[in-house]
Amino acid sequence: MFEQLGLIGCGLMGGSFALALKQAGLVKRVVGYSKSPSTTERARQLGIIDIEAPSALLAVSGADIVLLAVPVSATEASFKAIRHLVTPDMLIMDVGSTKRDVVDAARRSLREHVGLFVPAHPIAGKEVSGVEYSDPDLYTGKQVILTPIERTLAPQLQKAQELWTRLGCKVLTMSPEQHDAAYAAVSHLPHLIAFALMNAITGQEQGKEYLSLAGPGFRDFSRIAASDPKVWRDILMANREELLAQSALFKNNLQALESLISGGDATALETLIERASTTRANWSMNSKNKA
Repeated sequence: MFEQLGLIGCGLMGGSFALALKQAGLVKRVVGYSKSPSTTERARQLGIIDIEAPSALLAVSGADIVLLAVPVSATEASFKAIRHLVTPDMLIMDVGSTKRDVVDAARRSLREHVGLFVPAHPIAGKEVSGVEYSDPDLYTGKQVILTPIERTLAPQLQKAQELWTRLGCKVLTMSPEQHDAAYAAVSHLPHLIAFALMNAITGQEQGKEYLSLAGPGFRDFSRIAASDPKVWRDILMANREELLAQSALFKNNLQALESLISGGDATALETLIERASTTRANWSMNSKNKA
């Protein structure tokens, strides 16, 4: 399907994408670049990339598909670094967890070539990061959200949809605004709460002792607190408006529960718990996603 993938960022997400394309026979050659030369070298040693590029610009030289797998805060700099070798038929994608900021960066940096860019967010990941954790099956069975804009070229969007579908993904399309609002609620806020919870516990004098007594419920609830700090710093800052709106709603609902507990209203408390319990019991995912 593609002759050459130019991979900018050879970590977990980028490395897994390269391996997935290779496993599916969708690319002949992968040229990779990472900010850390040791990461790029390790990616080649592991067979994730075929050629190490000394710069982002040279990684896209001759490529017909480019993937930016960098922190969202580094997106604009990456676009600027590659734009002089962007060709008219190239498909450019990212894997960032926020989309409005990425789209704005593409408009500013790619300019007349912005139509080649199809913003993408695969709902997949691990609590570990690094090229050594790359997995060709990371995206299999997962959702991928594409957020094209009015200038996105139809052939590029079709190529992106076909590619992710052939990797075994369920592809959905929505606007960048819809994406960021939704994922503030179901991904970014849960991470924020998990980070706050861990800090609240460990900030107590007996915090370590409390953690030693925790069971499977706490393990499941707090799992995402182990996520990469720099990655999530960037995500939370990039989507701050939608995140803070969701946080306000959460605090209102938390305060409602606290008020019932404080007032000793067990019946009303049970009603709110039952509402949440029923909603969660009736909710299901088509796939085991992590985001």
